[in-house]
Amino acid sequence: MSDCNGVISQLFIYPVKSCAGIEVSESRITPTGLEFDREWMIVDQGGQFLTQRQIPHMVWITPSLTKDALILNAPQQPEISIPFAQRGKSLKVTVWRDTLDADDMGDAVAAWLDGYLSVPGKQFRLVRFAALARRFSSTEWTQGKEYPNMFSDGFAALVVTELALDDFNARLIDAGHEPVSMLRFRPNIVIEGLDAHTEDDLQSMRIHTANGLVELSMAKPCPRCPIPDIDPFTAHSTPSVSQTLQSYRALPKMQGAVCFGMNSIVKSGIGSTLHSGQPFEADYAI
Repeated sequence: MSDCNGVISQLFIYPVKSCAGIEVSESRITPTGLEFDREWMIVDQGGQFLTQRQIPHMVWITPSLTKDALILNAPQQPEISIPFAQRGKSLKVTVWRDTLDADDMGDAVAAWLDGYLSVPGKQFRLVRFAALARRFSSTEWTQGKEYPNMFSDGFAALVVTELALDDFNARLIDAGHEPVSMLRFRPNIVIEGLDAHTEDDLQSMRIHTANGLVELSMAKPCPRCPIPDIDPFTAHSTPSVSQTLQSYRALPKMQGAVCFGMNSIVKSGIGSTLHSGQPFEADYAI
């Protein structure tokens, strides 16, 4: 018998790390999380990953997916298509502390990125997580076991309660600021039916699907960087989001790190499909 239950209200994927997300009605579960999530990444000429922290207008690169290609759009840029079958030469890339092989996506999209991002002294490449590459979540948070992810910040999927955003927005409004959307926090799975930040206290979530049981294990609260301060519609950064979070979300169990949402790993259910409106059950951590 489960401790609590609720419903999946929204699902999001972010095909290109730190670019715009896509809300989807359903998504297949893979060992690394929702299908296509953070499978591509933008790097500089040295193979170093780049995010909105350095280039805020990356948020205006909007991906979409067809049955056989990744499509990118950006302001004043022509649409560009990168076929799934396209895998170029292998490059060494670095994301946080990990250096691994990735597949270069070619000169055409590199020129497209150079033209749009336009950062002096930088040249850009789009890379895809290599089929044989391996990158694992920190075993410090997975009981010593290896759980894979691709180019995420470290875990397969980020879970956030819907009421956490409502509570946050109420605090923003009380402080004289405009409310923000869930896009600021870049979750993969948004859940309703539980109190704000209940995800902090969960051990696991289970979703019964037509293809079998999906089990997600809650691994680590998600420390927040300055990216939530960046308005995805204007690409301007203001400190109101970080300052408001700092006032009530510095978690002692994370040595005072400001956290919002819970990182999870995939324990079972590879190949099953999650969809919005799907019920789940969950247990609290002991």
